[in-house]
Amino acid sequence: MHFLDQAKIYIRSGAGGPGAVSFRREKFIEYGGPDGGNGGKGGDIVMVAVAGLNTLIDFRYTQHFKAQRGGHGMGRNRTGASAPDLVIEVPVGTQVFDEEREELLADFTEVGQRVVLLEGGMGGRGNASYATSTNRAPRQHQPGMPAQEMAIWLRLKLLADVGLVGLPNAGKSTFINQVSNARAKVGDYAFTTLVPKLGVVRHHEREFVLADIPGLIEGASEGAGIGDRFLGHIERCRVLIHLVDISGADPAEAMQIVTDELEAYGTELADKPTLIALNKIDLADAELAAAFAEELKAAGAARVFPISGATGQGIPALLDAVLEHLPARTGTETLGAAQDAEEAGKAWSPLD
Repeated sequence: MHFLDQAKIYIRSGAGGPGAVSFRREKFIEYGGPDGGNGGKGGDIVMVAVAGLNTLIDFRYTQHFKAQRGGHGMGRNRTGASAPDLVIEVPVGTQVFDEEREELLADFTEVGQRVVLLEGGMGGRGNASYATSTNRAPRQHQPGMPAQEMAIWLRLKLLADVGLVGLPNAGKSTFINQVSNARAKVGDYAFTTLVPKLGVVRHHEREFVLADIPGLIEGASEGAGIGDRFLGHIERCRVLIHLVDISGADPAEAMQIVTDELEAYGTELADKPTLIALNKIDLADAELAAAFAEELKAAGAARVFPISGATGQGIPALLDAVLEHLPARTGTETLGAAQDAEEAGKAWSPLD
């Protein structure tokens, strides 16, 4: 499945149906009077967050969404049918902005969350509603209220418990393949990862979602390299794992570059708990790894975890530290508990 995290679409609600001009015509009833019914309501544009989606690729091929208009009013005081709402399904984590990308219209953070973006027009009044004691045969009616339309931007920010950051070729893809069910592309060159990847990590009977984003370079917060758009995918993470390549030219400088970009991006990324992992220790001896770890501590790292994404060395201790920053039950575990309860045929509560 192709990944797409931004899309522009056009939405239009349904117009209200017009009221009817009609008079009762029945044998032996000389003055039947007006009996034109009201028009029906137009359909709303409703957006709902659903499980099982993690891309906006569908909106590349379908960009215009128009709800149906309400039905016409009819004689015998029959009201036109209201049009059904047009429901647009989006992944959890989607944000909706106006056309200028300045105003946040909706932020979908939970499965099942629904937002009415545009309301359908109300149906017009039929001539029966205009009858008065002095105007017994009105011929006026009201057209339905017009439709509303607008262009909006969708931006997807993946919901994950842990975010994985680092310079290009720091070994992030190898790491996520080692610890999770992900199958990310691995290569000995920069920017092997071009789109974010998600993986479910299972450790000590716990589960959490790990997000891997493309490598950061100096100036990434301002759009350099792959750009700052992918930093949005780790805004909602509870903790970050910062991989530093031990085989790089200067691990301390590499760590500082990424730290500076997180601080420049804002949105409290730099304030999130960050675990520094000195990766690829299988390529160096223990003495060199210890020396680089001390160098990273001197550069500001509170704690350094020497690991090898290729062999798995040191990873259990790193995952233990990750669990210390996660809640008693993550979103993945909550969903799993609900599914297990459903299969068992019993009620389930988040407090179970």
